[in-house]
Amino acid sequence: MKYSKDFVAASTTPLILAILKQGKSYGYAIIQQVKELSNGEMEWADGMLYPILHRLQKKEFIEAVWGVSETGRKRKYYLLSVLGEKELFQQRDNWQQLNSMLNQLIGDSNE
Repeated sequence: MKYSKDFVAASTTPLILAILKQGKSYGYAIIQQVKELSNGEMEWADGMLYPILHRLQKKEFIEAVWGVSETGRKRKYYLLSVLGEKELFQQRDNWQQLNSMLNQLIGDSNE
């Protein structure tokens, strides 16, 4: 099952914030983690991810710091801010409420 572009767009912020809740990460690793979590169904491109990371930085949900990778290469890492953690929990609550409303309207798909 491939996800629609609208669904992918709507899910990027909570997914990025949730990944960064686990610890600092960098762009390629975030892309790979999303691919892994979705069993290859959701594939993000660099060109889609970096504008979103910049927007999240501007909103102060995440911070960017330069570091050195295991290979000695300079790399930009992203970290979740306190404001970003609050946003993550707000978004999670919104998604849970939407899921609950859908289940009330159409029932549980396991029936």
